[in-house]
This record gives sequence, structure tokens and C-alpha cells, in this order.
Amino acid sequence: MMAEQMSQRVQAFYAATRRVFEFLNDSTYERRKFDPGISDFALGNPHEMPLIRFVEALQRYTPPQDKDWYAYKLSERPSQEIVAASLRQSRELPYDPKDILMTNGAFAALSVVLHALTDPGDEVIFISPPWFFYEALIVTVGAVPVRVKANMETFDLDIEAIAAAITPRTRAIIVNSPNNPTGRIYPPETLKQLAAVLTEAGERSGRAIYLFSDEAYSRILYDGATYHSPAAYYANTLLLYTYGKTLLTPGQRIGYIAVHPSMPDPENVRLALLTGQIMVGYAFPNALLQHALPELEKLSIDIEHLQEKRDRMVDALRGMGYDVHMPQGTFYLLPRAPIPDDLAFIEMLAEQDVFCLPGTIAEMPGFFRISLTANDEMIARSLPGFERALALATQRQ
Repeated sequence: MMAEQMSQRVQAFYAATRRVFEFLNDSTYERRKFDPGISDFALGNPHEMPLIRFVEALQRYTPPQDKDWYAYKLSERPSQEIVAASLRQSRELPYDPKDILMTNGAFAALSVVLHALTDPGDEVIFISPPWFFYEALIVTVGAVPVRVKANMETFDLDIEAIAAAITPRTRAIIVNSPNNPTGRIYPPETLKQLAAVLTEAGERSGRAIYLFSDEAYSRILYDGATYHSPAAYYANTLLLYTYGKTLLTPGQRIGYIAVHPSMPDPENVRLALLTGQIMVGYAFPNALLQHALPELEKLSIDIEHLQEKRDRMVDALRGMGYDVHMPQGTFYLLPRAPIPDDLAFIEMLAEQDVFCLPGTIAEMPGFFRISLTANDEMIARSLPGFERALALATQRQ
């Protein structure tokens, strides 16, 4: 497409995600992703059949029970009640059903909060390495993305760097825990410090700073870890969630925005979010998924098996000589590439029929990302390929 055929918004979005588009549309992975026999670790897609109880739930709720079964849906009261009850238990905060706005996934939820609560020229802080659409969504609404590096030794938030990045134009910060791609769960002490910094900065400028808490992986935890939400420490938090990770059904999109029970001026915030949902193209989950939510809320993929795959991959890769940390949550491993050029190393892996995501896409040059949603057969098949690619990289240095 010629530049003059693109709106400025589309050009800005594309510029911020160019490497993602290139990987998805013009790469060895794109050309070979359906080849039989490859080991596909590139994206968080399922490589096994979906949960049978998920399928059965959709089947049970498919037959209409009244004339409005498939009518227009907003945030349906039964869905709001289910989510609020779940959050009261898991977050230990008094969420009310009216605090819940049902969305078609966390991607849409983030777009909605940005449209509803920021203005052109506002600054929005995000943490690097990030999920690769944060910057693009920020620039789409005309806000200014402000990148702050995480502590690259611990992958924790760098509170001093965040504080230094705040200006009178700062309107929001996006925090993702457990973090994609690092797998880091931010501890309570860090979140308390962040809350103190945001509170002080808001009081200093006379303008609240919103915290958009991306909690998509908050149920994908390992080693008995406990999840701590920023909402426990900061009242200006909008909690964003998707069921697509816990259920491993990214194509069946349902999630929500939860307005903090102590949010200042909550009625206007909720009204702004509802308006934003309509503005961005009716960002509500479809009727069937909302009808089935009483059962979907209780379901999860096998986290214990996911942890077994994590442990198997980490042990095997370390045994070969890869430098790879142990993530606390999410689907992902983040090994260091054996050569500085992670894009070149991804091609070496592809020569061995192993496909991973280059770290450059997630602002982690010199690393690569492995998705643990690959099945056991893929993992077993891939290990000799990882070893051969490492040997090849060593020879070419």
C-alpha cells in the first residue's frame, strides 16, 4: 500500500509495529508455518485440541433460550456479576458488578482505556521489553509513548527510571505482570513503590495518573507463586484481563476492564469507558461467550503440564549451553541468542525446522522468545535442532 493511501493513524501504527508485520507477513516463518513436521514456538497459539469442557460449554449455550439470545449485547449483568465475584476473591477488593465492562479481549480493553482516558499530546509510559502493540496503540490515539526500560538484571520495574520519566503531561502508565516476554511477576514492594511515585506525581501536577494493569497472564503462574495486582496498592488502576490465555483460545475473544472500587469519580470513568467501547467498533464480547461465562470462568489449561514443559525446555537448553532464565509466569522463555544478531539466529533455527520469535520484535535484541504452547511432540522434535543451531552459530562466530 502506498503511503498516500494510508491515514496518518495507520502509518503511525504500522511504523510502531513494522517488525511484527514483517514477521507475520514476509518471513521464513510465514512461508513455512503450516509445513508438517516443524516445531512452532513462535506465537502463543494452541498446538493441541481445545479443552473439551470449553467446547461443551459453547455447545450447551448455543441453542437460543429466548428471542434476545443473539441480540446486541453490552456488558451483560450476569457476566459482570461473575467477574466481580471472581475479583473479590482473587484480588480481595470489593469490586461491584457495575465496575466491570466486558470486552472482546485485553487488546480491545487497552484500546478502549486509551481512547476513553487520554487526549492527544498526553504521555503514556510503557515498560520495555513490552508486548509489541503497546506503543502502536498509544500513538493511534494521538498520545505520546514514553519508553522506560525494566531493570535488565532482574526484569523488575525500575522505579527510579519511571519517576524520572513522569512529566506534567503524563496521563497513564501500562504495567504488565506477569510480563510478556520476561515472565517476571512484580513483587508487592515494587508495586507499593510505584503507587507512591504515581500518587506523589499526581498530587504535584493536580492531575491523576491512571495505571492500566495488563493482567492477561495472572493465572499462568509457576512454582506456587502468588500474583499481586497493582490494584491492591493504587486506586487509579484499570485492571485489564482476557480469558484467551487461561483457556488457550485466543480466537474466542472475551475479557474485561475492571474499574477500581475506590476510583475517584467512578461514574464518569465508567461512562467514558462505555463510550470508548462503542467508539472503537463495539468492543463487547459476543453473546455466546457471555452466556457461557459461568462455565468458562472455572476452566483453565493444565498449568502443571505447562510448568513441566518450562522445566524440560530450560533444563535441556541450559544443558546445551544456552543462557536462559526461569520465568515465574506466562507462556514464554527468553533465552539469549548465541550470537548478537537474533534475527540471523532465528534463521539458523529455521534451517533446523524450529521457529521462534526474534527478540528484536519485543525490544530485546540478542534474545529470542519460545512459546511453551508448543506440544510435547514438538518439544521433543525440536531439541536436536536447538543443539545443531547452537553449534552452527558457534562455528560462524
